[in-house]
Amino acid sequence: QVQLVQSGGGKVQAGGSLTLSCTTSGRTFNNYAMGWFRQAPGKEREFVAAITWSGGGTYLADSVKGRFTISRDNAKEAMYLQMNNLRSEDTAVYFCASRMGTAVVVETAYDYWGQGTQVTVSS
Repeated sequence: QVQLVQSGGGKVQAGGSLTLSCTTSGRTFNNYAMGWFRQAPGKEREFVAAITWSGGGTYLADSVKGRFTISRDNAKEAMYLQMNNLRSEDTAVYFCASRMGTAVVVETAYDYWGQGTQVTVSS
């Protein structure tokens, strides 16, 4: 049984920083690409960032480029999203996800999902 468990998140003022973590269990972490998505109230879930299984390739949504960084530590079977200079529009529930194969931006391509964690940015 594959499980993705998220931690981090919370409330922060605009301009602040937060780090989200996602740990996995139940399968070989190294073979899977991973990604972060978010869903704001009243909106559809959207792509935020993705990373290849090796960590050598990363992809970021235009809205977070220059502010967010995605990384992973395969030895710890963990993935991270470092979020800096947060804005009110970053407020959302953030989800981590994984899939075997290449890192992609399409939500439906991911097979496993974390439980979601709330990030609230106050202006």
